[in-house]
Amino acid sequence: MWVEVKKAHSLMMAEMWKELFEGEGIPTRLLPAAGEPVDREMATYAVLVPQDKEHIIQEVLKKL
Repeated sequence: MWVEVKKAHSLMMAEMWKELFEGEGIPTRLLPAAGEPVDREMATYAVLVPQDKEHIIQEVLKKL
Protein backbone atom coordinates (compact mmCIF):
# COMPACT_ATOMS: atom_id res chain seq x y z
CA MET A 1 0.00 0.00 0.00
CA TRP A 2 1.20 3.50 -0.86
CA VAL A 3 1.02 6.40 1.61
CA GLU A 4 1.32 10.15 1.08
CA VAL A 5 4.42 11.68 2.66
CA LYS A 6 4.48 15.12 1.01
CA LYS A 7 2.18 17.41 -0.93
CA ALA A 8 3.76 19.52 -3.68
CA HIS A 9 2.13 22.55 -5.26
CA SER A 10 3.79 22.08 -8.66
CA LEU A 11 4.98 19.25 -10.86
CA MET A 12 8.57 20.50 -10.60
CA MET A 13 8.55 20.35 -6.78
CA ALA A 14 6.93 16.92 -6.84
CA GLU A 15 9.64 15.65 -9.19
CA MET A 16 12.34 17.11 -6.93
CA TRP A 17 10.95 15.19 -3.94
CA LYS A 18 10.72 12.05 -6.09
CA GLU A 19 14.38 12.37 -7.12
CA LEU A 20 15.47 12.86 -3.51
CA PHE A 21 13.55 9.84 -2.24
CA GLU A 22 14.56 7.59 -5.13
CA GLY A 23 18.17 8.66 -4.58
CA GLU A 24 17.79 7.11 -1.12
CA GLY A 25 16.51 3.90 -2.73
CA ILE A 26 12.83 4.45 -1.96
CA PRO A 27 10.33 3.84 -4.79
CA THR A 28 8.17 6.93 -5.25
CA ARG A 29 4.98 7.76 -7.16
CA LEU A 30 3.41 11.11 -7.99
CA LEU A 31 -0.36 11.42 -8.02
CA PRO A 32 -2.18 14.59 -9.13
CA ALA A 33 -4.84 15.91 -6.77
CA ALA A 34 -8.35 14.66 -7.46
CA GLY A 35 -9.89 16.33 -10.47
CA GLU A 36 -6.61 17.85 -11.72
CA PRO A 37 -5.33 16.99 -15.21
CA VAL A 38 -2.20 14.83 -15.35
CA ASP A 39 1.13 16.58 -16.19
CA ARG A 40 -0.23 20.03 -15.48
CA GLU A 41 2.69 22.10 -14.14
CA MET A 42 0.85 24.11 -11.49
CA ALA A 43 -1.37 21.32 -10.14
CA THR A 44 -1.05 19.92 -6.63
CA TYR A 45 0.61 16.49 -6.44
CA ALA A 46 0.78 13.91 -3.69
CA VAL A 47 4.17 12.25 -3.25
CA LEU A 48 3.61 8.60 -2.36
CA VAL A 49 5.94 5.91 -1.01
CA PRO A 50 5.34 2.30 0.07
CA GLN A 51 3.91 2.14 3.57
CA ASP A 52 6.80 0.01 4.85
CA LYS A 53 9.29 2.73 3.76
CA GLU A 54 7.51 5.64 5.47
CA HIS A 55 9.81 5.52 8.51
CA ILE A 56 12.86 5.89 6.23
CA ILE A 57 11.32 9.01 4.69
CA GLN A 58 11.00 10.53 8.17
CA GLU A 59 14.73 9.97 8.69
CA VAL A 60 15.56 11.48 5.29
CA LEU A 61 13.44 14.55 6.05
CA LYS A 62 15.21 15.02 9.40
CA LYS A 63 18.52 15.36 7.53
CA LEU A 64 17.22 18.37 5.57
